[in-house]
Amino acid sequence: MYSKTQLAFKWFHYFRRASNGKGHGIHSPFVYEFVTEVLNDHRLYYAYGNIEEVKKNLLRDDRMIGVNDLGAGLLRHGNSSKKISAIAGSAVSTQKFGRLLFRLANFYRAGTIIEMGSSLGISAAYLASADSSSQVITMEGSPAIAAVAKEVFCKLDLRNIKQIAGNFEDGLPNLIASNPPANLVFIDGNHRKKPVLEYFEQFMNKISPEALIIIHDIHWSREMEESWSIIQKNPRVKMSIDIFSAGLVFFRDEFRVKQHFIIRY
Repeated sequence: MYSKTQLAFKWFHYFRRASNGKGHGIHSPFVYEFVTEVLNDHRLYYAYGNIEEVKKNLLRDDRMIGVNDLGAGLLRHGNSSKKISAIAGSAVSTQKFGRLLFRLANFYRAGTIIEMGSSLGISAAYLASADSSSQVITMEGSPAIAAVAKEVFCKLDLRNIKQIAGNFEDGLPNLIASNPPANLVFIDGNHRKKPVLEYFEQFMNKISPEALIIIHDIHWSREMEESWSIIQKNPRVKMSIDIFSAGLVFFRDEFRVKQHFIIRY
């Protein structure tokens, strides 16, 4: 993981290179629509308040749970215990990014959503709240964290979420094979180069041209930046968008020429 100083430098470099976040000067109609209708949609949707109230409670929750880090970088040394409040403060989507996940699922009408890395369930809650008829399948490597996420889903009465707890390498192939092609994939469960690329390739074997894959924390470390660069160059990737906190990947046949955008967010 990059240090705070390194991340600040990365963000400054990104900001200088990024296109204006209002859509000015963007010639792609698809990306212009993404910027104006999704990225800059500042409406307060009905689900935000309930989810964010639950997150506030997690930030005050002093219960200790056993955590085994299977790749997300939550712990420095193997198995340990951690307060739920500490996990909520360091490994849960921010309000800004969670709301963006909601808008992405809502705008692109994602019927089948797969999330790798539930953490405490807040990001899955945003994704599932966009459309109660969608199905969200969320994977979490730590059973103890998954149990807290289940509490979150119950509190929010989200019945369109299916949880899978356990090792991603063991569970992902069967998950992909036994479900319809995902419309939206959110990869946030491992911050190492090799696993991220392997997950991406597995999804590529069963994905529709209209699908969206979101890679979280693409500037989190050198490995994540290398992963992002390789993903962008994949022949099936038609368009990618870097918003610093995440990379968005599109495969639509309508894009005749591969394009990469860096958008301020």
